[in-house]
Amino acid sequence: MGFASILMLSLVLLGSCKKYLDIVPDNVATIDNAFTLRSEAEKYLFTCYSFLPKDGEPLYNMGFMAGDEIWSNIEEREFISYGWRIARGSQNADNPLMDAWNGRYQGGGNGDNFGLYRAIRTCNIFLENVQDQTKVPDLKLDERQRWIAEVKFLKAYYNFLLLRMYGPIPIVDKNLDLDASVDEVRIKRMPFDDCVNYVNNLLDEAITNLPVIITDRTNELGRITKPIALAIKARLLLTAASPLFNGNTDYAGFRDKDGVALFNTTYDANKWIKARDAAKAAVGAAESAGFKLYQFPGSQFKLSDSTLRELTIRGALTERVAQNSEHVWANPNSLSSFMQQVAMPRLMKGSDPIPVGLARQQLAPPIKIAEMFYTRNGVPINEDKTLDFSNRYTIRKAVKAERFYIKEGYNTARLNFDREPRFYADLAFDGATWYKYDSPSGSDENTYTVEAKSTQLAGANNFGWYNETGYFVKKVVDWNMSQSNSGATYRTYAWPEVRLADLYLMYAEALNETLSSPSSDVYTYINKIRTRAGLQSVETSWTNYSTNPSKYTTKDGMRQIIQQERLIEMAFEGSRYWDIRRWKRAAEMFNQPITAWSVNQPDEQSYYRVRTVLNQNFIAPRDYLWPIRTYDLTVNPKLVQNPGW
Repeated sequence: MGFASILMLSLVLLGSCKKYLDIVPDNVATIDNAFTLRSEAEKYLFTCYSFLPKDGEPLYNMGFMAGDEIWSNIEEREFISYGWRIARGSQNADNPLMDAWNGRYQGGGNGDNFGLYRAIRTCNIFLENVQDQTKVPDLKLDERQRWIAEVKFLKAYYNFLLLRMYGPIPIVDKNLDLDASVDEVRIKRMPFDDCVNYVNNLLDEAITNLPVIITDRTNELGRITKPIALAIKARLLLTAASPLFNGNTDYAGFRDKDGVALFNTTYDANKWIKARDAAKAAVGAAESAGFKLYQFPGSQFKLSDSTLRELTIRGALTERVAQNSEHVWANPNSLSSFMQQVAMPRLMKGSDPIPVGLARQQLAPPIKIAEMFYTRNGVPINEDKTLDFSNRYTIRKAVKAERFYIKEGYNTARLNFDREPRFYADLAFDGATWYKYDSPSGSDENTYTVEAKSTQLAGANNFGWYNETGYFVKKVVDWNMSQSNSGATYRTYAWPEVRLADLYLMYAEALNETLSSPSSDVYTYINKIRTRAGLQSVETSWTNYSTNPSKYTTKDGMRQIIQQERLIEMAFEGSRYWDIRRWKRAAEMFNQPITAWSVNQPDEQSYYRVRTVLNQNFIAPRDYLWPIRTYDLTVNPKLVQNPGW
C-alpha cells in the first residue's frame, strides 16, 4: 500500500467512530498497541501526516481568500469560505474563523479533530514511543531514525503554522502526564523569538536524518526530505526577520500575566542574515537534489510560442509532481479538484442548465490584482514610459497579432492589453483565450474564448455560480481539463507547498535586506524567474522602460521590485496574504476598495464600468494576529489575548 493510500486510511481511522488510532491521553491500551509492530507504527506515522492542511482546497487554504486576492459572490452557493468571511470583516474572538488552535474550519474538520495542537500531541506520542528502542522491535535503526526525523519536522511545521497566525504560542514539547496538576496543564505563551528558536532547533534535528530525495517514488512521494525541511526553515526565519515580527513597536507593552514581554520590539539585522543563510542552503539543497524551474515539454499539437510560454507558467503549479521538476514539496493530502471547478469559467454549453462539469467560475480576483501584473516590458503599469495605461478602463479591439491572448476582433478593456505572459497565464477575462487539451480546433488557433457579459456563456446569469469581478483564475486549472456536452474531467494534482521559484524569491529578498545596495546575486535569482516568465532582466527592463530607471540600484527600490515580483509569481497560491502580513503592509493593502467590472450588464459600455464591491476594513494592529478563542482564555487563565481582541 502506497503512502497516499495509507494516509487516506489514517484520515478515515482518525475520524471513525471506533477511532482505532485514538490519541486521547487516557487511551493507553490503544497507543501501546500502535507501537508493537512496524506495520502498526507506520499507520501512526501517517496519522501524524494527516494533519497537514489541505491547501489545495480554496475553502481550507488559510491564505487563499482571507486577504484581497480572491473574491466571490455573496450567495456562497456550495462555496462557504470562512477565509473569505475574514476578508469581509467577520473575524471575532468568541468563535474565531479558521481556528487552527482548536481545529474548527481547519483542514476540513468542523469539530476538534484537526486542531494543530492535536497534531502536535499526536507527534509527541509518536516520538515518545518510537524513540524508545524497546518499542516497535521489528523497526530497523535507519528507518527508525528517518521516521523520527519526519515527525520532528511535522511537529516543527505545525508549530510554525501556529506562530505565523497567532504570534507567541504555548510550546508543548512533551505531552503532560495523566496525573498532571491543574496548574501544570495551564501552559502560557512563550515569547515569539523563543518560539522561533524552538521550531528552528526541531528542524535542525530533523534535517540530519532525512533523505535527500525520495527514491521509492511510487510509494513515498510527499514524504519529507532534507530539501523540504531546509525550505521550511528558510520560510520560518524569513517570517521572523520580516517587519511584522522584527522590531515592531506596535507590540510594545504586549506581555503575559507575569510581565514577560512576548515580542522584542528592537530591530535585529541578524535575523535577516539567518534568513539569508537558510534560504541559500535551501536553494543549494534543492538544486543539488535535481530540482529546477519547470518548462513545458511540448505536445503533439502545433502551438504558438505564446501558448507554450503560458503552459510553462501554468504547469509550474499544475503539472503533476512525477513530471514536475519544480515541486520541492507537493502535498498528497491535498489534491486540487474542487479548486479547479470553482475557478473554471463556462466555455461551452451543456445538455442541461447545470454548468458543464460544474464549471462554477466563483474564484474572482479584483481589478487591483489584474493591475498588479507587469506590462509586456516587465515593469509596473504605472511606471512604463512607453505604454500608456492612464486610460486602462476604456475599451479597445484586439488585432490578429494578439489572438493567442485575446480573441481577434473582440472588444475588451485596455487594461487587458500589452501585459506580461504571467497575466495571460494566470488570469482570464471577457474576451480572453483559454487554450486547453480539448481545443475544438486542435491547436491554439480559434480556440476557446471567455465571453463574460451577463447574457453570454460565462456571464453572471446562474444564481451563485458566477464570477463577481470579471476576472477568472486560469493558473490553478490544469490544461488537460476536458469537457463535452454531458460533463467535464479535471486532472488533479498534489498541491505544491514549496516551489523552487519560491526559494529563489526568498533568497533574493533576504539577501537584499543584508546589503547596503543590491548585489549581482539578488538580480540573478530574480532574473531566473523573470526569464522563465518571458521577461527581460530587472536591469534591462527598468533601464529601458521605467520612469524610475535607477530603482533597481537601491536597497529600498529593489525591495519594492522583489515584493511585486513575489506577489506576481506566487499569485493564487495562498502566499500573498501571509507575505503582506509579514511585510506589515496589510493596513495599506487590505484597506483598498475591492473593485470589479459591472458583471451583471449585457453590453460593452455598461459592463466596463468599474464598481466597488466592498470597502475592506483591516484594523491594525489587531488584525495582524488571529484571536484566541475567548473560551480558551477562560479555561486557561495563564493565556493572554492578542492585542485588539
